[in-house]
Amino acid sequence: MLITMQSGPQPADFADVRATNLAVVLRHVRAHGPVSRAGIAAATGLNKATVSSLVADLIERRLLRETGLAENRIGRPATMLVLDGSAYAAIGLEVTGDHLTAVAVDLAGEQLLSWRRAFTGATDAGRGVSGIAALAGRAASRVAAQGRQVLGLTVGVPGLVDESGTVRRSAALAWSDVDLRGDLIKALRKPEYEVAVDNDANLAALAEQRYGGHDGGRNLIYVAGETGLGAGLIVDGRLLRGGRGFTGEIGRLQLHGGTLEELAGIESLIQRALPDADADGAITDFAPEVERVVIAARSGDHRALDALRDVGRHLGGGLSLLTNVLNPEVIVLGGYFVPLAEWLLPAAAAEMAAHTLAAEAGGAVLAVSVLGPGAAAIGGAARVLDALDTGHLPALTA
Repeated sequence: MLITMQSGPQPADFADVRATNLAVVLRHVRAHGPVSRAGIAAATGLNKATVSSLVADLIERRLLRETGLAENRIGRPATMLVLDGSAYAAIGLEVTGDHLTAVAVDLAGEQLLSWRRAFTGATDAGRGVSGIAALAGRAASRVAAQGRQVLGLTVGVPGLVDESGTVRRSAALAWSDVDLRGDLIKALRKPEYEVAVDNDANLAALAEQRYGGHDGGRNLIYVAGETGLGAGLIVDGRLLRGGRGFTGEIGRLQLHGGTLEELAGIESLIQRALPDADADGAITDFAPEVERVVIAARSGDHRALDALRDVGRHLGGGLSLLTNVLNPEVIVLGGYFVPLAEWLLPAAAAEMAAHTLAAEAGGAVLAVSVLGPGAAAIGGAARVLDALDTGHLPALTA
């Protein structure tokens, strides 16, 4: 008896091929719509009959819709296709030490809601889970009332989050080994949509990649300037997660004089620029103090300006380590760095370029996020929509 064994990559079955092709068409329309069926066929290499079949499937799933006819075209006008945002919603939720932000977007990227609420669960995980679940549940109910199907919920948390959605350590929340994903599924009574938990900087990087205007951001770093200092790393178009998902903790990088967080974090900046900031006790909400720094800098206060230049210099030194290792195309500063960017960027860019081996910082551009507060919440929704791009499509309804 002869036994043969086949190893290596196996051929995909018809369903796999079709799912892949559906995703190809959906991605193309998202990037280039409005576009005709003939335009899709020409750009993707799929034949016209296949494209027609795939488009019919996507229209039936309410992922695409027809919108008028093309102009300035020889021969018969072509019916154009765009994303259909009416049937579905993706929800993202960002957790910080003092507030929650919830965002829902449709497939076309339109924001359906954007809520910001105070958060009192930073030191009590049980209360925190209840607060997160309550806001997520209200967001899901709101979009469901609009006749939309919730495709998924992703929660962004500062700190170490493993593949299972457990928050292993979050200094900002004073949480340790909290099974946030499992607890949320229970609190939401096993919802029909997927629930996921990820690091907030990772999600903000996904938001910048999809909505930040960086041409797809194939090599992008997002630096979260919140109570801690973390980064989301996108390399060759994919989020870099590492062995267990614990990438991006750049606040622990050792520089001359201390860690990057000690030298360039928001807390350090406020202490240098506003020596009286903690006179009434520990700071729990940094937004008012950041605004005080902005006002002081605009008024020409030398202490504030010196602190901003010094923090910018240390920040640029830390970023030079990332540019030497990863050679990003763009580094985006977010969070509390955004209102301070006018004073931080010049020193940071100069220091980054001075300590990057490649000329002109290897082509890396230092930019400021335009997504506003809650970028990680937007990224949570983007993560859900990214699943559509890889072929995980909602089922056809009967």
